Amino acid sequence: MTFMTQMAAAKAGIITKQMKIVAQEEGMAEERLRQLVAEGKVVIPANRNHKCLHPHGIGRALKTKINVNLGTSRDCLNFETEMAKVKGAIAMGAEAIMDLSSFGDTKVFRRKLVEECTAMIGTVPIYDAVVYYEKELKEITAQEWLDIARMHAQDGVDFLTIHCGLNNATANRFQQNGRLTNIVSRGGSLIFSWMRMTGQENPFYEFYDELLDICRQYDVTISLGDACRPGCLEDATDVAQIEELLVLGELTKRAWAKDVQVMIEGPGHMPLDQIEANMKLQQSVCHGAPFYVLGPIVTDIAPGYDHITSAIGGALAATYGASFLCYVTPAEHLRLPNLEDMKEGIIAAKIAAHAADIAKGLPGARDWDKQMSIARKELDWEKMFSLAIDPEKARRYRQESTPEHDDTCTMCGKMCAVRNMNKILKGDDVDIL
Repeated sequence: MTFMTQMAAAKAGIITKQMKIVAQEEGMAEERLRQLVAEGKVVIPANRNHKCLHPHGIGRALKTKINVNLGTSRDCLNFETEMAKVKGAIAMGAEAIMDLSSFGDTKVFRRKLVEECTAMIGTVPIYDAVVYYEKELKEITAQEWLDIARMHAQDGVDFLTIHCGLNNATANRFQQNGRLTNIVSRGGSLIFSWMRMTGQENPFYEFYDELLDICRQYDVTISLGDACRPGCLEDATDVAQIEELLVLGELTKRAWAKDVQVMIEGPGHMPLDQIEANMKLQQSVCHGAPFYVLGPIVTDIAPGYDHITSAIGGALAATYGASFLCYVTPAEHLRLPNLEDMKEGIIAAKIAAHAADIAKGLPGARDWDKQMSIARKELDWEKMFSLAIDPEKARRYRQESTPEHDDTCTMCGKMCAVRNMNKILKGDDVDIL
């Protein structure tokens, strides 16, 4: 039997085993999910070579998913630490892991990820090219860029971030108009520099059909990277960002024509009042393809707290159209995140995702909150801990400040409103002293 991508199967009326799993976990009819995959409004990144994958669906009609970035750098080269982050992230419920390693034996680490990681795996092949070829940027050929993407696909990566939309026309527009923080996308800056040093067109744009053939062969979802995402509030929703988005909309339809699943990557820094319009613009320009956003970070003044600034923006973005939130840690803009940074970033992103699912009115989204409210009303501390998004922290906080009476906490003591209302409504006296 000829191998089919998830999109090809969906178009042919076939419900794959991955669709069955996703439909069950989302509480959605299998036929409805198949239709959304066929239309490109839901993606199920599932490389045929990623054998241990637990599939997840990404799309506006589904629960908001989160991605965790990790990987080595020249200054922090410890693959064991990064693998510990992978295991921790999966245990905390992250649906996707992006390996952004830019130094060391990246191939060995990537293949270990594919062998052991049940979450969806994403990479940015541009980062790996310099490491793999051991060449200066300008010496890498157009074919070598494509060969790196092919290698990642063969290795079993489920989605590839490729900066296809930064063509010469968009690059020229960026330079003509200028920006406060220029291009802050690492991949975008690399491909822009390569284009300027070599005088050539972006190979991922020029040879896009060949890239799509690679993705179709292994059923790799292409995540169309936003090289021109804004890196500060001042640059949000500018000409370069919008022009690139228009190109991504065209590339989306070309991918769908070849049965390749597509996500669109979105803005990084953006004022709150621009987020809704940006989400709706993307949905229109990119024909309803799932939107994958970094944040957005809603203020530039909070290094050390950007897990909070991004969670604020992420909750709003997912409410108005984003499907996939890339977590941001407290270490953003400062250093490679450690395990504790990763945990804080995941929790913040999960809170944002859940808040958005409630706002979207997804069936069952509020059930978790209702169960927590019942536990609070009943002053059932063990139940509250089990329902908490971070049970360990909730339990530790209570243990660190033990009340005199079990049916109170050290904030209100016997003046606790919940305790006293429970008593008075049962006909019991309320004792305060």
